[in-house]
Amino acid sequence: MRTLLVASIVTLLALLACAPPAAETAEQVCIETACFSVEVVSAPEERARGLMFRESLAPDAGMLFVFEQEGVYPFWMKNTLIPLDIIWINAGREIVSISEETPPCEADPCPWYNPGAAARYVLEISGGEAGARGLAVGDKAAFTLTVSPR
Repeated sequence: MRTLLVASIVTLLALLACAPPAAETAEQVCIETACFSVEVVSAPEERARGLMFRESLAPDAGMLFVFEQEGVYPFWMKNTLIPLDIIWINAGREIVSISEETPPCEADPCPWYNPGAAARYVLEISGGEAGARGLAVGDKAAFTLTVSPR
């Protein structure tokens, strides 16, 4: 009986060690009165893929990139098929930079879009939405990140 218990515990620990790490999720990001349903990406490979190869993005949807620490994070539009607004948000949840109507990259080398300011989060939304909704540097973003199993 004791051997069976020990074997069960060892098996459970092995399965837990193989499980993917927990993911951070947020249902929506709100800036002023504009709210966006978002996908949250925090793993390096998820951040690298971002919104590549997407053929469309709803006006009230987006992707929130979460970085481990605040830093200057330039973005590019390689393999991105639609124009995007790229919004950099610092650890205090304040918009520090916006690249509006950022065009898809049509030929290598793709240009980099540098915010020129430190950010902890980057929100990508459909191109033109930031301007249409009056979003501006200095606006505050509201969202809650929760950790959930993958």
